Amino acid sequence: MRVPRTELYTGRVLLVILATVTILPFISIFTTALHPSGSVPAGIAWPEDPQWGNFIEAFKVASMATLLLSSVFIVVAVVPVSLLIATMAGFAIGLLRIPGGRVLLLLFIFGLTLPFEGIIIPLYFLARDLGIINTRLAIVLPLIGLFMPFAVFWMRAHFVNLPSEITEAARVDGASTWELFRFVHVPLARAPIASLGILLAVWAWNQFLLALVLVEDPTERTMAGALGSFQGHYATDIPLLCAGTILILLPTILVFIIFQRNVIAALLQGSVKG
Repeated sequence: MRVPRTELYTGRVLLVILATVTILPFISIFTTALHPSGSVPAGIAWPEDPQWGNFIEAFKVASMATLLLSSVFIVVAVVPVSLLIATMAGFAIGLLRIPGGRVLLLLFIFGLTLPFEGIIIPLYFLARDLGIINTRLAIVLPLIGLFMPFAVFWMRAHFVNLPSEITEAARVDGASTWELFRFVHVPLARAPIASLGILLAVWAWNQFLLALVLVEDPTERTMAGALGSFQGHYATDIPLLCAGTILILLPTILVFIIFQRNVIAALLQGSVKG
């Protein structure tokens, strides 16, 4: 199919504008991070004497080595459990068509509409009553629950679009429901599971509000919680804050670069019927 030149050029111009709007903030943060500590840079300006040591200083000031281990623990605790629950729920709702599945799906969709900031106070009192306040569990357990609406909706979209012939063939061969799930459909769902795992890992890594409200000990928070280390009672060290932001974003950027094919494969799955 031939695309008109006007439409082609318009699309390219919009992509350039979108890329510019997306990249400019990162350039501004990066150049600001290279200014002398304690200064207040204006706009995007390359410093005369780049302070590359700001990244090392930010790493030390925020105790990022400890927070790195804390973030890894939270991600490892949240992502596998979330993937297991979401995959089983998506399989049950999307493929098995269990009784009440539509009602459950509507409840999960309703969960997508809840503002995160609107439930943080109830989560605080719930964590306090459970006795997990000021521990990493206060971040892990709410995150698993908060990820479920999107995760179940994502996996259900995969299972509901699978050809029914696959399930019927497995049933004819005598496969039970568990064998159908474990040996037939989970291998077929590797792309959406992998891409969902990447998204959940990034979201858990960058979690800031839960860590700030539910955990007082800075060493028990996520990497994003390190940003508070550069803000004092009377001033904020902007260059060190930007340097810390770059250090926090770097792992997530690398994850997306390395696993971008998995994400694209999951997004395009089912778009072309053969």
